[in-house]
Amino acid sequence: MELDDRSNRRFNYPFINCTNCGVRYSIIKNLPYDRDQTSMRSFKMCKLCQNEYNDPKDRRYHAQPIGCFKCGPKLSLFASDGKELSTNDPITKAIHYLKEGKILAIKGVGGYHLMCDATNAKVVSKLRERKRRASKPFAVMVKDIKMAKSLTRVNREESELLSSKYRPIVLLKKHSNIDMLCKEVAPNIKQLGLFLPYTPIHYLLLKELNVPLVATSANISSEPLCIEKNEIMRLNSVWDYCLDNNREIVNSCDDSIVFVEGEETFMLRAARGYSPTYLKQQRESKRKVLALGANQKSTVAIAFENSVVLSPHIGDLNSIASVEHFKENILTLKRLYNFEPDVVVCDKHPNYESTKFAIELKEKNPKIELVQIQHHYAHILATVGLVGVKGRVLGVSFDGTGYGDDGNLWGGEFMLCDDSNYERVAHFKYFKLLGGQKAIEEPRRVALSFLFELYGKEVLEMQNETINSFSKQELKMLYISWKKGLNAPLSSSCGRLFDAVASLLDVVQVTSYEGESGLLLESIYDEQIDEYYAFTFENGVIDFSTIFREMLKESNKQRVVSKFFNTLIEIIYEISQKYKLPLVVSGGVFQNRILIRLLKKRIPDAIIPKNFLSNDGAIAYGQVLSLFSKF
Repeated sequence: MELDDRSNRRFNYPFINCTNCGVRYSIIKNLPYDRDQTSMRSFKMCKLCQNEYNDPKDRRYHAQPIGCFKCGPKLSLFASDGKELSTNDPITKAIHYLKEGKILAIKGVGGYHLMCDATNAKVVSKLRERKRRASKPFAVMVKDIKMAKSLTRVNREESELLSSKYRPIVLLKKHSNIDMLCKEVAPNIKQLGLFLPYTPIHYLLLKELNVPLVATSANISSEPLCIEKNEIMRLNSVWDYCLDNNREIVNSCDDSIVFVEGEETFMLRAARGYSPTYLKQQRESKRKVLALGANQKSTVAIAFENSVVLSPHIGDLNSIASVEHFKENILTLKRLYNFEPDVVVCDKHPNYESTKFAIELKEKNPKIELVQIQHHYAHILATVGLVGVKGRVLGVSFDGTGYGDDGNLWGGEFMLCDDSNYERVAHFKYFKLLGGQKAIEEPRRVALSFLFELYGKEVLEMQNETINSFSKQELKMLYISWKKGLNAPLSSSCGRLFDAVASLLDVVQVTSYEGESGLLLESIYDEQIDEYYAFTFENGVIDFSTIFREMLKESNKQRVVSKFFNTLIEIIYEISQKYKLPLVVSGGVFQNRILIRLLKKRIPDAIIPKNFLSNDGAIAYGQVLSLFSKF
């Protein structure tokens, strides 16, 4: 390989590429994809590179990011005070700092990573403290498959994904005892997100270091990935040194995240390597559609003729910067595809930033048609469209939160639907979210709501792990809130059920990241336990409070968790038997590998979104499909 060949002029060149590899989406400004339309325009090719670029027989014929030490991008290294360090070999110096236990910001393809030695507990703990990331697992970059296998169990499909041209983060099962990796990287869970180097810079670092590196996205909480020096300087309290380069990132692109279950690939985040995602449709839209997605795990989509283009992962729209990033992604798609929408489609939630922006677009251009689509219906349509199911289906949409037609927060839904309409035929019985948004961050509030439902005011005199996590005064106030419905919206969310179970079992009372309850419960599940709790299904309502009553009678944590998972699957099975239609599932809860495994075992024909998103990143695609039958 040229990168390792001392006789080659590109030996150790940190931006080496050919026509089959290298950057593309992150440097493109406009189509067609020519050098003058990319951020490589500012790098004039030397004579040797120009000859390669012009030669149809050369592997670098029209390789737009072509360059070498003489004419291509350059590395630089600077300290957290912004002062550039004098060095002829920034890579070697960066390796030295990583060995010393320093945290580095490193500019990659679609943004910066924060990187440090994953075997050094002290520096990983320091990164957690500085980034204010208490327990959310870090991704780890490893040198090669051999190193990946020393940390995790890697099957054939997972090995192929790790080594593929997409180079996603792959969630893998940890070995029971990992001497090399410190426990602070991914505490209290049984899986680890690994990926292999996907740039020459990463390869050169790991080749010399020969230890796994934490590689987490460099961003301020709730804000987009840093792509410019001025942005990464805002994080200079987190990193010690920055390995930078002078190739502009035009379009940010985070790392993609996938996992394998039953030899099939499931996606948690579609970004670098996979996005933009092009989805050809059997039908043609006579109008141009812009779909604005949801508020969490935001993506946007455009549709024209028989094509749908789904943007890379944008993130949660919880800050001014993230909303601006959302708008920039829309402008990028419009610019690249010379696109102006006739129709804008968004969620029904009035407080979603995507919904507010849709209304803003309509106000600016009254000729644009504005359509709002129910959240869980869009979830189901995304799966339907992905696999091409025809006719009516029974759709199951389990997630954390989605705005319902009755104004309540849905999330445990069963719908009869096709691409033109839907009917909600079953759901989990509503429960109160004590404190609204705060209940999403504190599983104990969801569990307490169920306890109030079961025992009323008696809870104030009871004791268990959930109750003991509150002060007496807090309990009294929350009881009044529950009784009077003050700041206690109604929810049917399956995601919140996971929270309640996790709290009652004292697995977690206050979460530090989204989906933590589900991940922790997944780690406790015992496949040898096949029992489930009895449940009632009356007038389309599944009452989980009675199930929680039975849980409270049991003392074996593993048994309770296992029966909870099994019960969810049995509920889906019983309702599916009633309707005898193709079963389609979607929603963020179906990112849980235990749930997928059990569902495929119990209902082998269940349609699950493989090689695609089931979380809110799929919403924009489902929104588009809801309109295809109307044009």
